[in-house]
Amino acid sequence: MNQTYSKIPPTALPKSALDKIAWLQLTRSRRVGPATFVRLVNEYGTCAGALRGLPKIAKEAGAKEYTPFDAKAAEREFDHGLSLGLTPLFLGHNDYPTLLAESPDAPAFLWAKGNITLASNTCVSLVGARNASSLGTRLAKRIAQELGEMGYTVVSGLARGIDSAVHEGSLETGTIAVQAGGINVPYPKENTKLQSVIGETGLCVSEQPIGLIPQARHFPQRNRIIAGLSLAVVVIEGAARSGSLITARSAADLGRDVMAVPGSPLDPRAAGCNMLIRDGSTLVRSATDIHEALEIPTMEQQPTLFNEASLEVAHISDDAIAQKILATLSVNAIAEDIVIRDTGLAPNEVARHITTLELSGKVQRGAGGFLSLAS
Repeated sequence: MNQTYSKIPPTALPKSALDKIAWLQLTRSRRVGPATFVRLVNEYGTCAGALRGLPKIAKEAGAKEYTPFDAKAAEREFDHGLSLGLTPLFLGHNDYPTLLAESPDAPAFLWAKGNITLASNTCVSLVGARNASSLGTRLAKRIAQELGEMGYTVVSGLARGIDSAVHEGSLETGTIAVQAGGINVPYPKENTKLQSVIGETGLCVSEQPIGLIPQARHFPQRNRIIAGLSLAVVVIEGAARSGSLITARSAADLGRDVMAVPGSPLDPRAAGCNMLIRDGSTLVRSATDIHEALEIPTMEQQPTLFNEASLEVAHISDDAIAQKILATLSVNAIAEDIVIRDTGLAPNEVARHITTLELSGKVQRGAGGFLSLAS
């Protein structure tokens, strides 16, 4: 896994309230995703410098009349968050979740409510169907409770069904709810009380603006945070095409363990779980299965794909380099390492031009930092 995305230069880490507001302003600026954020602050040294340089970069990329997110709006959101008792988490700070920071698309900014130290524990995510069976919810609650008693922090997405049962089972030992919308927006409404309790005894986190009502596109974004926080993702009931499997794929892309509870071949809610097990995921019957699987070393050191020192940037124009990068992409997302390999360019050169292409709207970055042509 390429971890260059999460490296924040010390000069960029916010020290004052103005620095923190500038950080939030850059985070909220249009077409500035997590990877672009890190590249900008590495290039300019600070968020304030990146904000000053952003219009020029966007103009050179062909984006007309580009302006960063409004500074006053960022200040209002930041002050509102503090007034609600929320904690801002900045990528690169010591209180930012360590495992999540290793993800290539780790959010540059998170709002948190509750015990932020929970995210630094060994986390396991349990996810599953909203229309879960009675057996599925009972099993999810029991496994979550057992994992908590073993010392794990249990993570889920605060949805109805399996997610709700997971949080209920791990309330006493500490649970993390990753929200798709604003951290002060209960969703679904039926989980208002559960969300409130988690905010007091566990931890709620969200990368979205305060007050945002979640839409369909926000749930895959939430799922990649669930996967990023966790050493393993366990699916308990999930259809063949479901958000739970998106979370599982995000975890696999990060090199994390993926596990699943088997179910009846006749139950469509178990189809995704059975597919995962067929494809090599660990079969789970209890929390003990999860614990035993995590004690076995499964993470091997990734081979170095590229020797940056041995690559030389060809003396060609920026337009030619951009076209070369675009030629390697399609609507199907691929890893940035593949783009580097196929273009034969140095990684830092590819990174610089991808930032420009993202700002111009020609390239988009999906879960796991994968790249595709903008649809």
